[in-house]
Amino acid sequence: QLWIAVSVYVLVAIIRKKLELDTQLYRMLQVLSVMPFEKIPIKQALGPIAPRNQNPELHNQLNLFNNLTGH
Repeated sequence: QLWIAVSVYVLVAIIRKKLELDTQLYRMLQVLSVMPFEKIPIKQALGPIAPRNQNPELHNQLNLFNNLTGH
């Protein structure tokens, strides 16, 4: 098991170098462990995370307490 872990770590480090990614090795290992069978390009899966939209008006979520305060 130790040799498998070392081998995987080295392979991910090689992938990081070849694809010229700035992503941390720890994050790359987490992403690969969560989605091993996803059919998306590896550079897209391991690339930078797109920022989420912070505008609350665009969220499709109900506000439970708006009617209680009279707003």
